[in-house]
Amino acid sequence: MTSAKLWLQIFLAGFAIISALLVSTLAAGVPYGDLSRIGQVSDNEFGWQLAQPHVEPAFLRASPITEADILVIGDSFSMTYRWQSVLTRAGYRITTVYWGQIGEALCDDFDAWLDRAGFHGKLIVIESVERLLGDRLAKSQHCTKMRQPFESKLEPFTSPPEQAPGFELNWKGKLTSGYTTFSNTRRAKNSPGDTLFGKQTWARPVVDGCSFFSSRFCDKALFFKDDDDNGDLTPENVSQMRAIASAHPTRTIMWMVIPNKTTIYIQPDHSKDFVTAFRDAGLGPDLFTLAQEQKTKVRDFYFPNDTHLSMHGQLILGQRMLESVRKILPEPAAKAS
Repeated sequence: MTSAKLWLQIFLAGFAIISALLVSTLAAGVPYGDLSRIGQVSDNEFGWQLAQPHVEPAFLRASPITEADILVIGDSFSMTYRWQSVLTRAGYRITTVYWGQIGEALCDDFDAWLDRAGFHGKLIVIESVERLLGDRLAKSQHCTKMRQPFESKLEPFTSPPEQAPGFELNWKGKLTSGYTTFSNTRRAKNSPGDTLFGKQTWARPVVDGCSFFSSRFCDKALFFKDDDDNGDLTPENVSQMRAIASAHPTRTIMWMVIPNKTTIYIQPDHSKDFVTAFRDAGLGPDLFTLAQEQKTKVRDFYFPNDTHLSMHGQLILGQRMLESVRKILPEPAAKAS
């Protein structure tokens, strides 16, 4: 065989491999779940299918800080403005700022910081997912000065689709992502137990999973590894939360702790001592018990392919928050029934 023929064969073989990888990546589709994207697992098998509730855009618009009745400090569970929309519909004016915008801490000069921003409201809702709350409380204990100026958005940071996205060729994926997705998906479906993908995504069996999730392969769901790694919250965390509320007496602080998806579907006793202490302290609504109840009533209370609540779950959460807010802050007269 001449060297020219050998190089031609090598070129054709390489071209065939690259072409096959490209076709598989295009055919894998664009992921629409955070955990399916991180773990490179197929949304066709693990993605939600039920339509999400429609919320009128008028109720998804925040108020300027100078006009707000309620300030929400939250994380990605508050970025869609969906749970806040329940309060907005009732007539409350809401402004939301994110933990990442304030250095993940509430500092000693928090009140003065709000005064400079022009906040005249009397209620602050501090939302945090379970797995990140302990670190945020620890940082707040040692923070003396809020270093970033107040900044919020009138429109949601992200707007999730109301229908499961249809198939779309994945032109932006890495060349090998299609092969990896098909391989991972096959292993996730065929492995009898927990399987880890991409260092952060667990595919885990869920007892009665098809009653909880709308995904095509509903015997398993995807979970965030940080839910396990960050450990339990404790009664000491409740003491830290109470201390923060006491340090800022001119405004009422309500804590909104959203349980990890893993806590609700896999490890129901996670942070159980914290939940008891939090409930007894009366610092905010018990969303752990709410989520355990609602997961059996609402399919996709949490998305099967994401670590977050679905929009069904967010609106249920918003209704519970509205009940709690009404006990502290009278409903605006124009909207009261």
